[in-house]
Amino acid sequence: MKLVAQKTFVAKPGTVDQKWFVVDATDNIVGRLAADIAVILMGKNRPTYTPNVDSGDFVVVLNVEKVVFTGKKWTNKEYTWYTGYTGLRKITAEKRFEKKPELILHEAVRRMLPKNKLATKMLSKLKLYVGDSHPHQAQNPEAIELGKKVS
Repeated sequence: MKLVAQKTFVAKPGTVDQKWFVVDATDNIVGRLAADIAVILMGKNRPTYTPNVDSGDFVVVLNVEKVVFTGKKWTNKEYTWYTGYTGLRKITAEKRFEKKPELILHEAVRRMLPKNKLATKMLSKLKLYVGDSHPHQAQNPEAIELGKKVS
């Protein structure tokens, strides 16, 4: 009996064809939606996933101002950052949402991506828009539904 060695596929940079997807974020929970978007940006939904190659797809998210948090996260969740001066800056999710609603989902997705230089390229493929119009009609994005609870 002769054993046949199987070849492992490794994607090369620039050979992966990237698709465009459009998602409606209306009434979606932030964490679930961000997790699904991060998987698509990394390319883990493809059988040709290679960790060191940007094999993910583009994601256009519409109606970002209609995402929701569960529980009391609007008032209890705080975002902190360091400015260089003594002490940390803090802002609640509710106040950040009033100023820039797209920043809530952007930060959630960013923190779910790997912490390396490739994550910057992946995050640049995420397009967030307030409202239900976007300038990416020429790319013919496919509509997909993300962030729904699987039961």
